[in-house]
Amino acid sequence: MVTLFRILKYGWQSFLRNGWLSFSTIGIMILALLVFEGLILFNVVSKGAVQAIQEKVDISVYFKSNVPEDTILNLKKSLEGLDEVKYVEYISKDQALADFKARHANEATITQTLAELNTNPLLASLNIKAKDLHHYDSIARYLEKPDFKDITEKITYAQNQVVIDRLTSLIDNFQRGGFALTLFLAFLAVMVTFNTIRLAIFSNREQIGIMRLVGASNNFIRGPYVIEGILYGIIAAAVSFLIFIPLIGVVSPSIASFVPEVDLAGYFSAHFMLVLFYQMLFGVVLGIVSSVVATRHYLNV
Repeated sequence: MVTLFRILKYGWQSFLRNGWLSFSTIGIMILALLVFEGLILFNVVSKGAVQAIQEKVDISVYFKSNVPEDTILNLKKSLEGLDEVKYVEYISKDQALADFKARHANEATITQTLAELNTNPLLASLNIKAKDLHHYDSIARYLEKPDFKDITEKITYAQNQVVIDRLTSLIDNFQRGGFALTLFLAFLAVMVTFNTIRLAIFSNREQIGIMRLVGASNNFIRGPYVIEGILYGIIAAAVSFLIFIPLIGVVSPSIASFVPEVDLAGYFSAHFMLVLFYQMLFGVVLGIVSSVVATRHYLNV
């Protein structure tokens, strides 16, 4: 306990003694943590954008006018049993006509034409939503079975296949690019912080050498710098979090106008403590790891 108390004391004294160096180190760590927090929110926005795109894509199957409703519902049930299918919506002929009239209520020509018709010209259909964009191809192949050719009038996948394939490729590239960017910026932040803390230790290399000569253990020499690293991480995490709060308020409306399904401010409010915890954890781990690695060179001399 005495040794631990001394390590805490020397770490705090070193933190206060090297005021400007501590200030610059915390400044660099704030930038690193801002990048880290930005990456978290970037992943939230990218996932929201991907989900928004996926929700706008589906396959519609139109049935011949003489197909009984029970046959359509049986196909709906078989589709819902597929692992690739998220949900299936049945739209009857009457519902399709009612939806069509509602969409064109302000168009007099279409309204008059429908009023003169004695029969419903629209077809019953199933709207199929897949769990993933990559699954639409297998769903389309399932619908092209010979058993279903006599009852289906049209499957929209063939018409939308080019769009779906392009969206799939775009989303895959977007996710890979976001992952690569996350790794690069995280590595950059770690390296900058590591070198800054190493500079702080380098300025005290003579003191480390004296402590080695009088028989101080490696853990005793390393301890104060680890405490400094923890202090750097806690302070930098708190400051960067406070900086990010108004930035969220400024950026959130712009993102909402681009991707309406993504409420960044709402996500930040709902996960306030979790984001702060991740900030603190990343800052403390970054400070500890950087201090341990940076002192290793001098402890081996």
